[in-house]
Parts: sequence; structure tokens; C-alpha cells
Amino acid sequence: MTIGVLLVSHGALGEVVLDIAVKTLSVCPLATRTLSIPFDSDPEAMKQTALSLLQELDSGDGVLVLTDMFGATPSNVACTLACQDRVLVVAGLNLPMLLRVFNYPQLDLQALAERAVEGGRQGVVMHTCGAA
Repeated sequence: MTIGVLLVSHGALGEVVLDIAVKTLSVCPLATRTLSIPFDSDPEAMKQTALSLLQELDSGDGVLVLTDMFGATPSNVACTLACQDRVLVVAGLNLPMLLRVFNYPQLDLQALAERAVEGGRQGVVMHTCGAA
């Protein structure tokens, strides 16, 4: 069994990040699905869709839910999932975060969530002219 990954995002952001990660690694090592939240969506309907995706993804080891921006509708939908057993939610989805998750598919849910946060933070860097 392995951890499932659910990407909950505005529009097609999750789909695009997933596509780039898979092309970069040439593999998708964890069962992964995306849930695109349209701007005019019904949050309750999206929650029901998200719950269905959780059931599909959870093989017994849990599901890591990655969402794009804390406080927005996708994040609010994702955060309702955190009350489910074996579900952890991390906001701030970016490509380095997902690549970090995919590079450690053997980790348990808690450790994988910690790696996601670590990868996301380390992927945000301010570069200035002349800086090495």
C-alpha cells in the first residue's frame, strides 16, 4: 500500500503541476488525482467530489491533499477533508513541493506531508542580480 495524493486547486493549476512533475520524473510513483475548482463552483458539490476522490485514492495508508492557496475556495474544500481518517492537508502547492513528494513515495503520511512542506519552502527563493 502507498499514500494517495489529491491536488485541489483553482482551475487547471493542479493538472498542470502534475503534468510537469510526471514529465520531469518520467513516472508518477503515487496514485494521484486532481480536483479543479471552478471560480463559480458550489463548494458543497466540490466537497462531495473530493470525498469520492479520497475513497478512490486511499488504499489504507492515507491521502495527502495538496492545495494551492490557503483561505481560498479550493483550500476551504481541502480543509474539510482533514477531518477524515488518514488525511493530511498542506496548502501552498508548487512544483518543488510535488516533486519532493514524488521523490519519497515510501514515506508514511506524516513524513510525506513534512517533506511536502519542506520542498515547498525550499522551492521559494529570491534571486537578485549578482547573487550566487
